[in-house]
Amino acid sequence: MKPVIIAEKPSQAKAYADAFKVKKNEGFFDVQPCDIFPQGAYITWGIGHLVELRDPKSHNPKWAKWSLQTLPILPEEFQFQIAKGKAKQFGVIKKLIYETDTVINACDVDREGSNIFYSIFDHTRAQNKTIKRLWINSLEVDEVRKGFLQLHDNKKDLLMYEEAKARQMSDWLVGMNGSRLYTLLIQKKGIREVFSIGRVQSPTVYLIYQRSLEIERFVPEPFFELEGTFKAEQGSYKGKVKGKMKVHEEAQELLRKHQIDGTIPGTVSRLKTEDKKTLPPKLHALSTIQATANRKWKYSPANVLKTMQTLYEKKLVTYPRTDTQFITPNEFSYLENQVEAYQKLINQPFNVASRTPSKRYVDSSKVQEHYAIIPTKKIPTVAVLARLSSEERNLYEEVLRTTLAMFHSNYLYQETSVTTDVNGLAFLSTGKVEIDKGWKVLFLNDTDSKASKEPNLPKLSLHEQVKGKVAIKEGQTNPPKPYTEGQLIAMMKTCGKFVEDAAENEILKEVEGLGTEATRSGIIETIKRHGYIEVKKNIVSITEKGNVLCQAIEGNLLASPAMTAKWEAYLKKIGTGTGSSELFLGSISKFLNHLIKEVPSQLHDKIFDMSTEIDLSGVEVATCPTCQKGTIISRKNFYGCSAYKEGCKQTFPAILLKKQLTVIHVEDLCTKGETEVLNGFVSKTGKSFNAKLMFTNGQLKFNFI
Repeated sequence: MKPVIIAEKPSQAKAYADAFKVKKNEGFFDVQPCDIFPQGAYITWGIGHLVELRDPKSHNPKWAKWSLQTLPILPEEFQFQIAKGKAKQFGVIKKLIYETDTVINACDVDREGSNIFYSIFDHTRAQNKTIKRLWINSLEVDEVRKGFLQLHDNKKDLLMYEEAKARQMSDWLVGMNGSRLYTLLIQKKGIREVFSIGRVQSPTVYLIYQRSLEIERFVPEPFFELEGTFKAEQGSYKGKVKGKMKVHEEAQELLRKHQIDGTIPGTVSRLKTEDKKTLPPKLHALSTIQATANRKWKYSPANVLKTMQTLYEKKLVTYPRTDTQFITPNEFSYLENQVEAYQKLINQPFNVASRTPSKRYVDSSKVQEHYAIIPTKKIPTVAVLARLSSEERNLYEEVLRTTLAMFHSNYLYQETSVTTDVNGLAFLSTGKVEIDKGWKVLFLNDTDSKASKEPNLPKLSLHEQVKGKVAIKEGQTNPPKPYTEGQLIAMMKTCGKFVEDAAENEILKEVEGLGTEATRSGIIETIKRHGYIEVKKNIVSITEKGNVLCQAIEGNLLASPAMTAKWEAYLKKIGTGTGSSELFLGSISKFLNHLIKEVPSQLHDKIFDMSTEIDLSGVEVATCPTCQKGTIISRKNFYGCSAYKEGCKQTFPAILLKKQLTVIHVEDLCTKGETEVLNGFVSKTGKSFNAKLMFTNGQLKFNFI
């Protein structure tokens, strides 16, 4: 029998098909007999999540209405369904699976890929099938062929699936119960908004809220420093007395003590010059390239992930959803063999400093499922590079230059430290002289490096006499800066430093903070879409709705990164076979019961205020349900497809019969084809009514329940 290969999506299936001689059919490729598949094979694909969890009312009709009396929502058994509009492709997969004895999971090599595959496979109800796992980090033809020759069994895959499924179910439980609980209680306070609660998104919003409070409550304090301007034989320079003083009188007293007034002679009492070096940067993981791209080009983390996935599918970079910055000797070998070819791509030839692997970059013990993001063996032609978008070109070159830096020489400079004595008072100065740019020549457009801003010192000699003029300089302490969108990724990853409890701090370090490498950008997009934060000119600020949410969950475990970290630590145990899904979901149920019992009294005396309308213009809502190419984006007075220039006319109104359609409502229309029951429509005759909103054949219709 021909084995059936299941890819995560059509583009991935096409990349596999490129490695073989195939015939294209509707919904699958027919691989012709070859050395790897003597009988041939079938390659088919999901469309992301073909199978999804059902909504609450599908589990139990009593959960159709949002009511405190029907909480908690705890299904005895979770039910799944084929996602709207994807039944045809599911049918193709099911037919192929039933006609084979071997199924190969070729979805992305991560927990989500395992979840996508097994949710599809389990929903087919197929039995007695041998399941194998394709485990590759590149979609290049030779890597694909090698991967199919070295298929893994599915033992590890099944554990990854158990972990992902437990995470999916726990997120569903927290979201369904928490969102209804807080929304209904806050609405009783007069705020007619829907408040989405999430296991990871809620503590993330709370950390942003805490930063906004720090900025808002910051009281600037003046400080005073003593600064000397010195004139030496070969030039002038400045120096400062170590330490800052809180009052002007303290600085004046120090000057009086050392009898310093006006222009006064000084002596170079200490002069030390050291040779220093800066090593080339480490290779990129997803989070580091997201942070770098945001700093350099203001790209959002979600856009970086999307673009990196495109480059991966174009076979130009290795698997992007990686959390390590190390490679193995195998990858180093092919990079070293092609280093000159990579240099030509950016027209920057250099002499390779070392062809010996360094532990700074090459360490198999630090590589688990995936290695760092590096260029593939494929050397793109000029024509291929020319067809890349500006975002693709920038990110490809960033990966390329960072990888090449590993073979370049160190950045060398001299650092000079000077102490100038003025009547027994020491003024300190430092300066830097560049000796060899080394690897930094690959990043000459990086103008924000600290080194480039350091002052130059004139040539000085020990015991040289200089003329000095000393002044009291007044400064002011500055508030913490708001996060940029790129810094949110680092904040989520290192949020343990915000937790005072040592044990909780260790747990957050162990699980690397909130979310995973692959999910953090999606979480940021989610909290933007729900209107909790807004990003303007790359600066993140909390909205009034975000303030209300955080005031509501304050003091609760939902605001605590540590709670999420403890859950994440146990989820990892499920992934290694040392934890139990049943125990984990049982603890989630206990937590939710406690939440439902305690939150009403916690919110009883709280007062919330939302006086201004939240501007969600420019938020990406969902893939356009009509053209399937563009993205529905919120505008000032409507929602429209980003592919309108290509002819897609799909729009949704922002207000329908005096009812405002939120981003969440439009997302439901695009992804599910219907909303929950919405209250507050007003007919032309002035009567209010409630109804579901349906999206069918490009038209909005009411469904009166």
